[in-house]
Amino acid sequence: MRPAPAAQRSGNGNMKHSNDKVIITCAVTGGIHTPTMSPHLPLTPEQIAEQAIAAGAAGAAILHLHARDPRDGRPTPDPQVFQQFVPRIKAATDAVINITTGGTARMSLAERLAYPLAARPEMCSLNMGSMNFSIHPVARRISDWKYDWEKSYVEGMEDQIFRNSFKDIAHILRALGEIHGTRFEFECYDMGHLYNLAHFVDQGLVRTPLFIQFVLGVLGGIGPDPANLVHMRDTADRLFGRENYRFSVLGAGRHQMGLTAMAAVMGGNVRVGLEDSLFLSRGELASSNADQVRKIRRILEELSLEIASPREVRQMLGLKGADKVGF
Repeated sequence: MRPAPAAQRSGNGNMKHSNDKVIITCAVTGGIHTPTMSPHLPLTPEQIAEQAIAAGAAGAAILHLHARDPRDGRPTPDPQVFQQFVPRIKAATDAVINITTGGTARMSLAERLAYPLAARPEMCSLNMGSMNFSIHPVARRISDWKYDWEKSYVEGMEDQIFRNSFKDIAHILRALGEIHGTRFEFECYDMGHLYNLAHFVDQGLVRTPLFIQFVLGVLGGIGPDPANLVHMRDTADRLFGRENYRFSVLGAGRHQMGLTAMAAVMGGNVRVGLEDSLFLSRGELASSNADQVRKIRRILEELSLEIASPREVRQMLGLKGADKVGF
C-alpha cells in the first residue's frame, strides 16, 4: 500500500525536499514532429548524438531519447539505430540517459521495448495509460512536405490511439523495473493517469521516490491551463504524499517555457527539447535542443534556483548508476 499522505508531507502540501535543486530534462527528437516542421530537428544518429551531448553540456541532467530512420527521419524502434548514438552520448556526457518505451502509436509493445530491454538503461519513460494523442490539425498548415511519409503520418493521428493498457504497463514495470532495475519517468497526460500510477503503487510494482512528468497541452490530454498544473500537483500530493515523489512539467508547443517556469516556482522540475516544442520563442524556431536548455536554465537562475547535476539527479531519483547499463 502507498504511504498515508498526511504522514509524508506538511499540512499545506508544499513541503520542499531537502535537496530542491531543479532537474532539467531534454527530450531531443521524439516521434511526433516531422522533418518538414523544422530543419533543426535531429534525424540521423550523428545529429541526435551531437544535439544530446550539447544539451547535456548546457545543463540538461537527463536526456530523453527516441530514434529516427537516418534515411528519411521517420521514427524507428530499431535497436541497431539506437546503438549508433546512445553509446556515443554515454561516452561524452555524464547525463542520465532515458530511453523511450512510448515510441509512436504505430509501434507494437514488442517494438517499443526492443531497445530498452537490450540497453537496460537507468531510466525509461512510461506513458501511464492509453489515449488519443495527435497533432493532425498541423497538417492543414503544410502544403509542401519534404518526405512522402510525413503527410499521411500526421493526418493519420486523427484516427489512432496510443495504447498502454494496465497489462502493458505491468509488463513494462516488471520487464524493465523489477528485472533490470530501470527507474521511470511516469508521463501523466491527464488526471486519470495519476490514478493509474497510484494503482501500480498499491500493487507493489512501483517504488518511491517517483518521478512524475505532468504533460500539459497535447491534443487528447489535459489542457495547458495553469489551474490544471496546480490540480495535478495537488492530486499527486493526495495520492502519493509530497515526500514520495518529484514532479516535472512538460508544456507542449508554445506553452513550454511558461509552464516549466511555473513548475519551478511551485517546487518542481522541468522538461524542454524539440520533441515537445520546435520553438525558442513566439515565431522563432529553436536552432538546437541546447538553445532551449540554455533558455530555461537562464530563467531558473534568474529565479535564484540551482540546477541539479547528473550526480545529484542519480541520488535524488535513486538510480542504479551509469555503470550498470547495457550499452
